[in-house]
Amino acid sequence: MISTMIPSRGLIEEAFPGFAVSALVAATAQFLSDHYGAPAMLLALLLGLALNFLAEDGTRTAPGIAFTARTVLRLGVALLGARISAGMLAALGPGAIALVVAGVVLTILFALAASRLVGRGWRFALLTGGSVAICGASAAMAIAAVLPRYEKSERDLVFTVLSVTVLSTVAMVFYPMLAGLFGFTARDSGVFLGGTIHDVAQVVGAGFSIGPETGETATLVKLIRVSMLAPVVLCFSLAIRARGLADADGGKAPPLLPGFVIGFLALAGLNSLGLIPQGVSDFAGQLSRWALLIAIAAVGIKTSLGKMLEVGTGAIALILAETVFLAVFVTAGLHLLG
Repeated sequence: MISTMIPSRGLIEEAFPGFAVSALVAATAQFLSDHYGAPAMLLALLLGLALNFLAEDGTRTAPGIAFTARTVLRLGVALLGARISAGMLAALGPGAIALVVAGVVLTILFALAASRLVGRGWRFALLTGGSVAICGASAAMAIAAVLPRYEKSERDLVFTVLSVTVLSTVAMVFYPMLAGLFGFTARDSGVFLGGTIHDVAQVVGAGFSIGPETGETATLVKLIRVSMLAPVVLCFSLAIRARGLADADGGKAPPLLPGFVIGFLALAGLNSLGLIPQGVSDFAGQLSRWALLIAIAAVGIKTSLGKMLEVGTGAIALILAETVFLAVFVTAGLHLLG
C-alpha cells in the first residue's frame, strides 16, 4: 500500500534536489497565500510554471521533479483517506447523500457527452469531469495517474488544475450570494456549497462565511465527495482496461488497482472503524495537503506554459459547462428535496 510508494536510498539521493525545489515553491506559495489570500495551490502552480527550465533534460533537478509530481502526489491522495469515515454518511442523511453521489456520476457523464461537441477526447473528458465532480486539483492529479499517457498529458493536467482552482476561488465569492438568493436554509446552503465548489479549502471558506452550521455541513458534504475519489478512479481504470482503450490509442495501460487507491481505501476503512485517533487523522490531513501542494508545484515546473496555452477555447468552454451543470443539478435537487 503506502509502503510500496517509499523509494530506495539511491532514488532519494537522486530525487532530493528536485523535491527540495518543489517543496520550496510550495512553501513560498503557502506564505503568499497566508499573507495575500490567494489559493495556495494556484500560486504553487503559477510559480512552478515560471521555473520550467529546472525540469529540462540533463538538469540535476529533473529526476526529483518527476518523482515529486508522481510519487509524492500519490502519497498525498492516499493520506486523504484518513479524513473519511462511514459515520459521515449517517450524519448527512440519505437524501443529501443520493444528491451528492448523483451529482458526481452525472457530471462525469455530462463531460463525456459534451466533450464531443467541443472536439475533445475521452481522456480530457474524464480528467476535467472527474476534477469538477469530486475534489478539484486533487482529483485531477489522481485521475491523471491512471489515464494512459499521451503527448499532451502534462498540458491537459496543468490546464485542468489551473481552471478548477480559479473556478473554485470565483465560486467561493459568489456561491454564498447565490445561496441567499435561492432562500436556502443554513443546512441547505452547506449542501449547495459542499456539493458544487471544487476544492476543499474554498468550500470551507465559503461555508464559514455564512455561518458555523453552514460551514460544518459544507465541509462534511465536500468530504463525502472526496470519498468518491477512490471508487471513481478505480472505475475509470477498470473501464479503460475492459474496453481496450489504452491499446487502441497507443498509450501505456493503467494499473488495475493503483497503490494509492488501496492506501486511500485502507485508511478510510481504519478511520471508519475508529482505529485512527482524531489527532492522527488531523495530522494525516495536513500532511496530505502539503504533499499535494508540493506535487502540484512539481507538476507546474514540469509543464511548458507555451504548450498549455495551446489547449483552446473548446476546453475552457467544456470545464465551464461542467461547473454550471453541477451547480444547476445540485440546486434543482435541493429544491426537489424541499
